[in-house]
Amino acid sequence: MMSLADTTTLVLAQAAPDGASKSLLEYIAAGREIGLIIILLSLAAVGMIVAQLLRLRRSRLAPPETVDRLHELLRANQVGAAIEFCTDAENDSFIARVMGSALIRCSRSPFGFLELKSALEEVGQAQVARLYRMTDGIGLIASVAPMLGLLGTVVGMVGAFDTIALTEGPARPDQLGGSISQALVTTVLGLIVAIPCTAAFTFLRNRIDTLASEVGETIEELAAYLESGAAPAGVSTGAPRPTPQPASPDGAPAT
Repeated sequence: MMSLADTTTLVLAQAAPDGASKSLLEYIAAGREIGLIIILLSLAAVGMIVAQLLRLRRSRLAPPETVDRLHELLRANQVGAAIEFCTDAENDSFIARVMGSALIRCSRSPFGFLELKSALEEVGQAQVARLYRMTDGIGLIASVAPMLGLLGTVVGMVGAFDTIALTEGPARPDQLGGSISQALVTTVLGLIVAIPCTAAFTFLRNRIDTLASEVGETIEELAAYLESGAAPAGVSTGAPRPTPQPASPDGAPAT
């Protein structure tokens, strides 16, 4: 699999006339400051794509050991222990954050676990939005890179016309070559960065949707232990307790 640098060199070499092949550094130098910025953005994009590919895995979002432990605790009606387990920093994961936040909300609600489903939906949507935000940087680079390429094109053409305006008589090709080279190279660099970034952004967004759906099925299985709405042992639902009736003088309860 070719790297981005190899791909860039190949594309630029194919665009060059026979015998005029240059190295990648020479093409970047032809793009000047704008070309360098585009290359730096490409390096940042590669880093973010790799980080997201490592992060967006089922084993990271819902570790098997975390799922097994939550099954064990909720099956035994130990919601307090489940909350402590989910809020432990060592067990931090997508499913732990969703279950922990939903259980805490329900344990403090006067409706108890009757609103568990709505709590899971709201918390789940917030966590999925958090995953989406992690890919926004890639989408931003995909949008900015071709615009920087266009900026380089405009700057290069402005330089070329300035050269023509300041030259007495017809301008020689070697006088215009630098500006025109900048104009074309920055456009090529911008497209080379934008195209794979756009593809990666779309792939990662679809991967988030798929993984969120799979983890959601696991969360539904965990929530099934509490869907009856009964208050688990040791967790208050906020329902008022019955007030004891005062005893009558003869020792019998008052009616």
